[in-house]
Amino acid sequence: MLKKLENIDSIVKFKNPWWTYKIDNYKMPNGKTSEYHYVSTFGSTFIIPITNDNKFVLVAQYRYLNEKVSLEFPGGGQKENICPVENAIIELKEETGYTSNKISEIGVFNPYNGVTNEICKIFLATDLVKGESNPEESEQIEIIELSENEIDNMIKSNEIWDGMTLAAWSIFKSKKSEFL
Repeated sequence: MLKKLENIDSIVKFKNPWWTYKIDNYKMPNGKTSEYHYVSTFGSTFIIPITNDNKFVLVAQYRYLNEKVSLEFPGGGQKENICPVENAIIELKEETGYTSNKISEIGVFNPYNGVTNEICKIFLATDLVKGESNPEESEQIEIIELSENEIDNMIKSNEIWDGMTLAAWSIFKSKKSEFL
């Protein structure tokens, strides 16, 4: 049976509005101690919006760390003291301008479980109403609408390479019949 590691203490090295860089001292089952460096977050939400004519709404945005444009589903970091569904509604409106009359949680995943404790909740948004987007100051966003086949083909050709989008799409595809 796998044994839980015992946390001795946590040190905050750096904190910003999106995440906290921490170092935990912990005890292993054999009694030795070690350090674990990681990013702690409140989580995140990703939304798969589907228009009334069965197009999926994605956003194209420049990703600074990779120095290229990424095609992604809308989403973002979970704000403190806001429930995940409310966070998803805010992110959808902010990035795409759409609001949804029907939003359902379809799954969860951890994007990098050796480096962060982040849990990403995936939502399906249907019965969409178009409005004006209002991205954050640091975001330059282009809204793209694609069919299911177009998304699949863009994944095959590595045109869609964002890990969060790939995970969300995989969860959606595995549960599609439950929600549509």
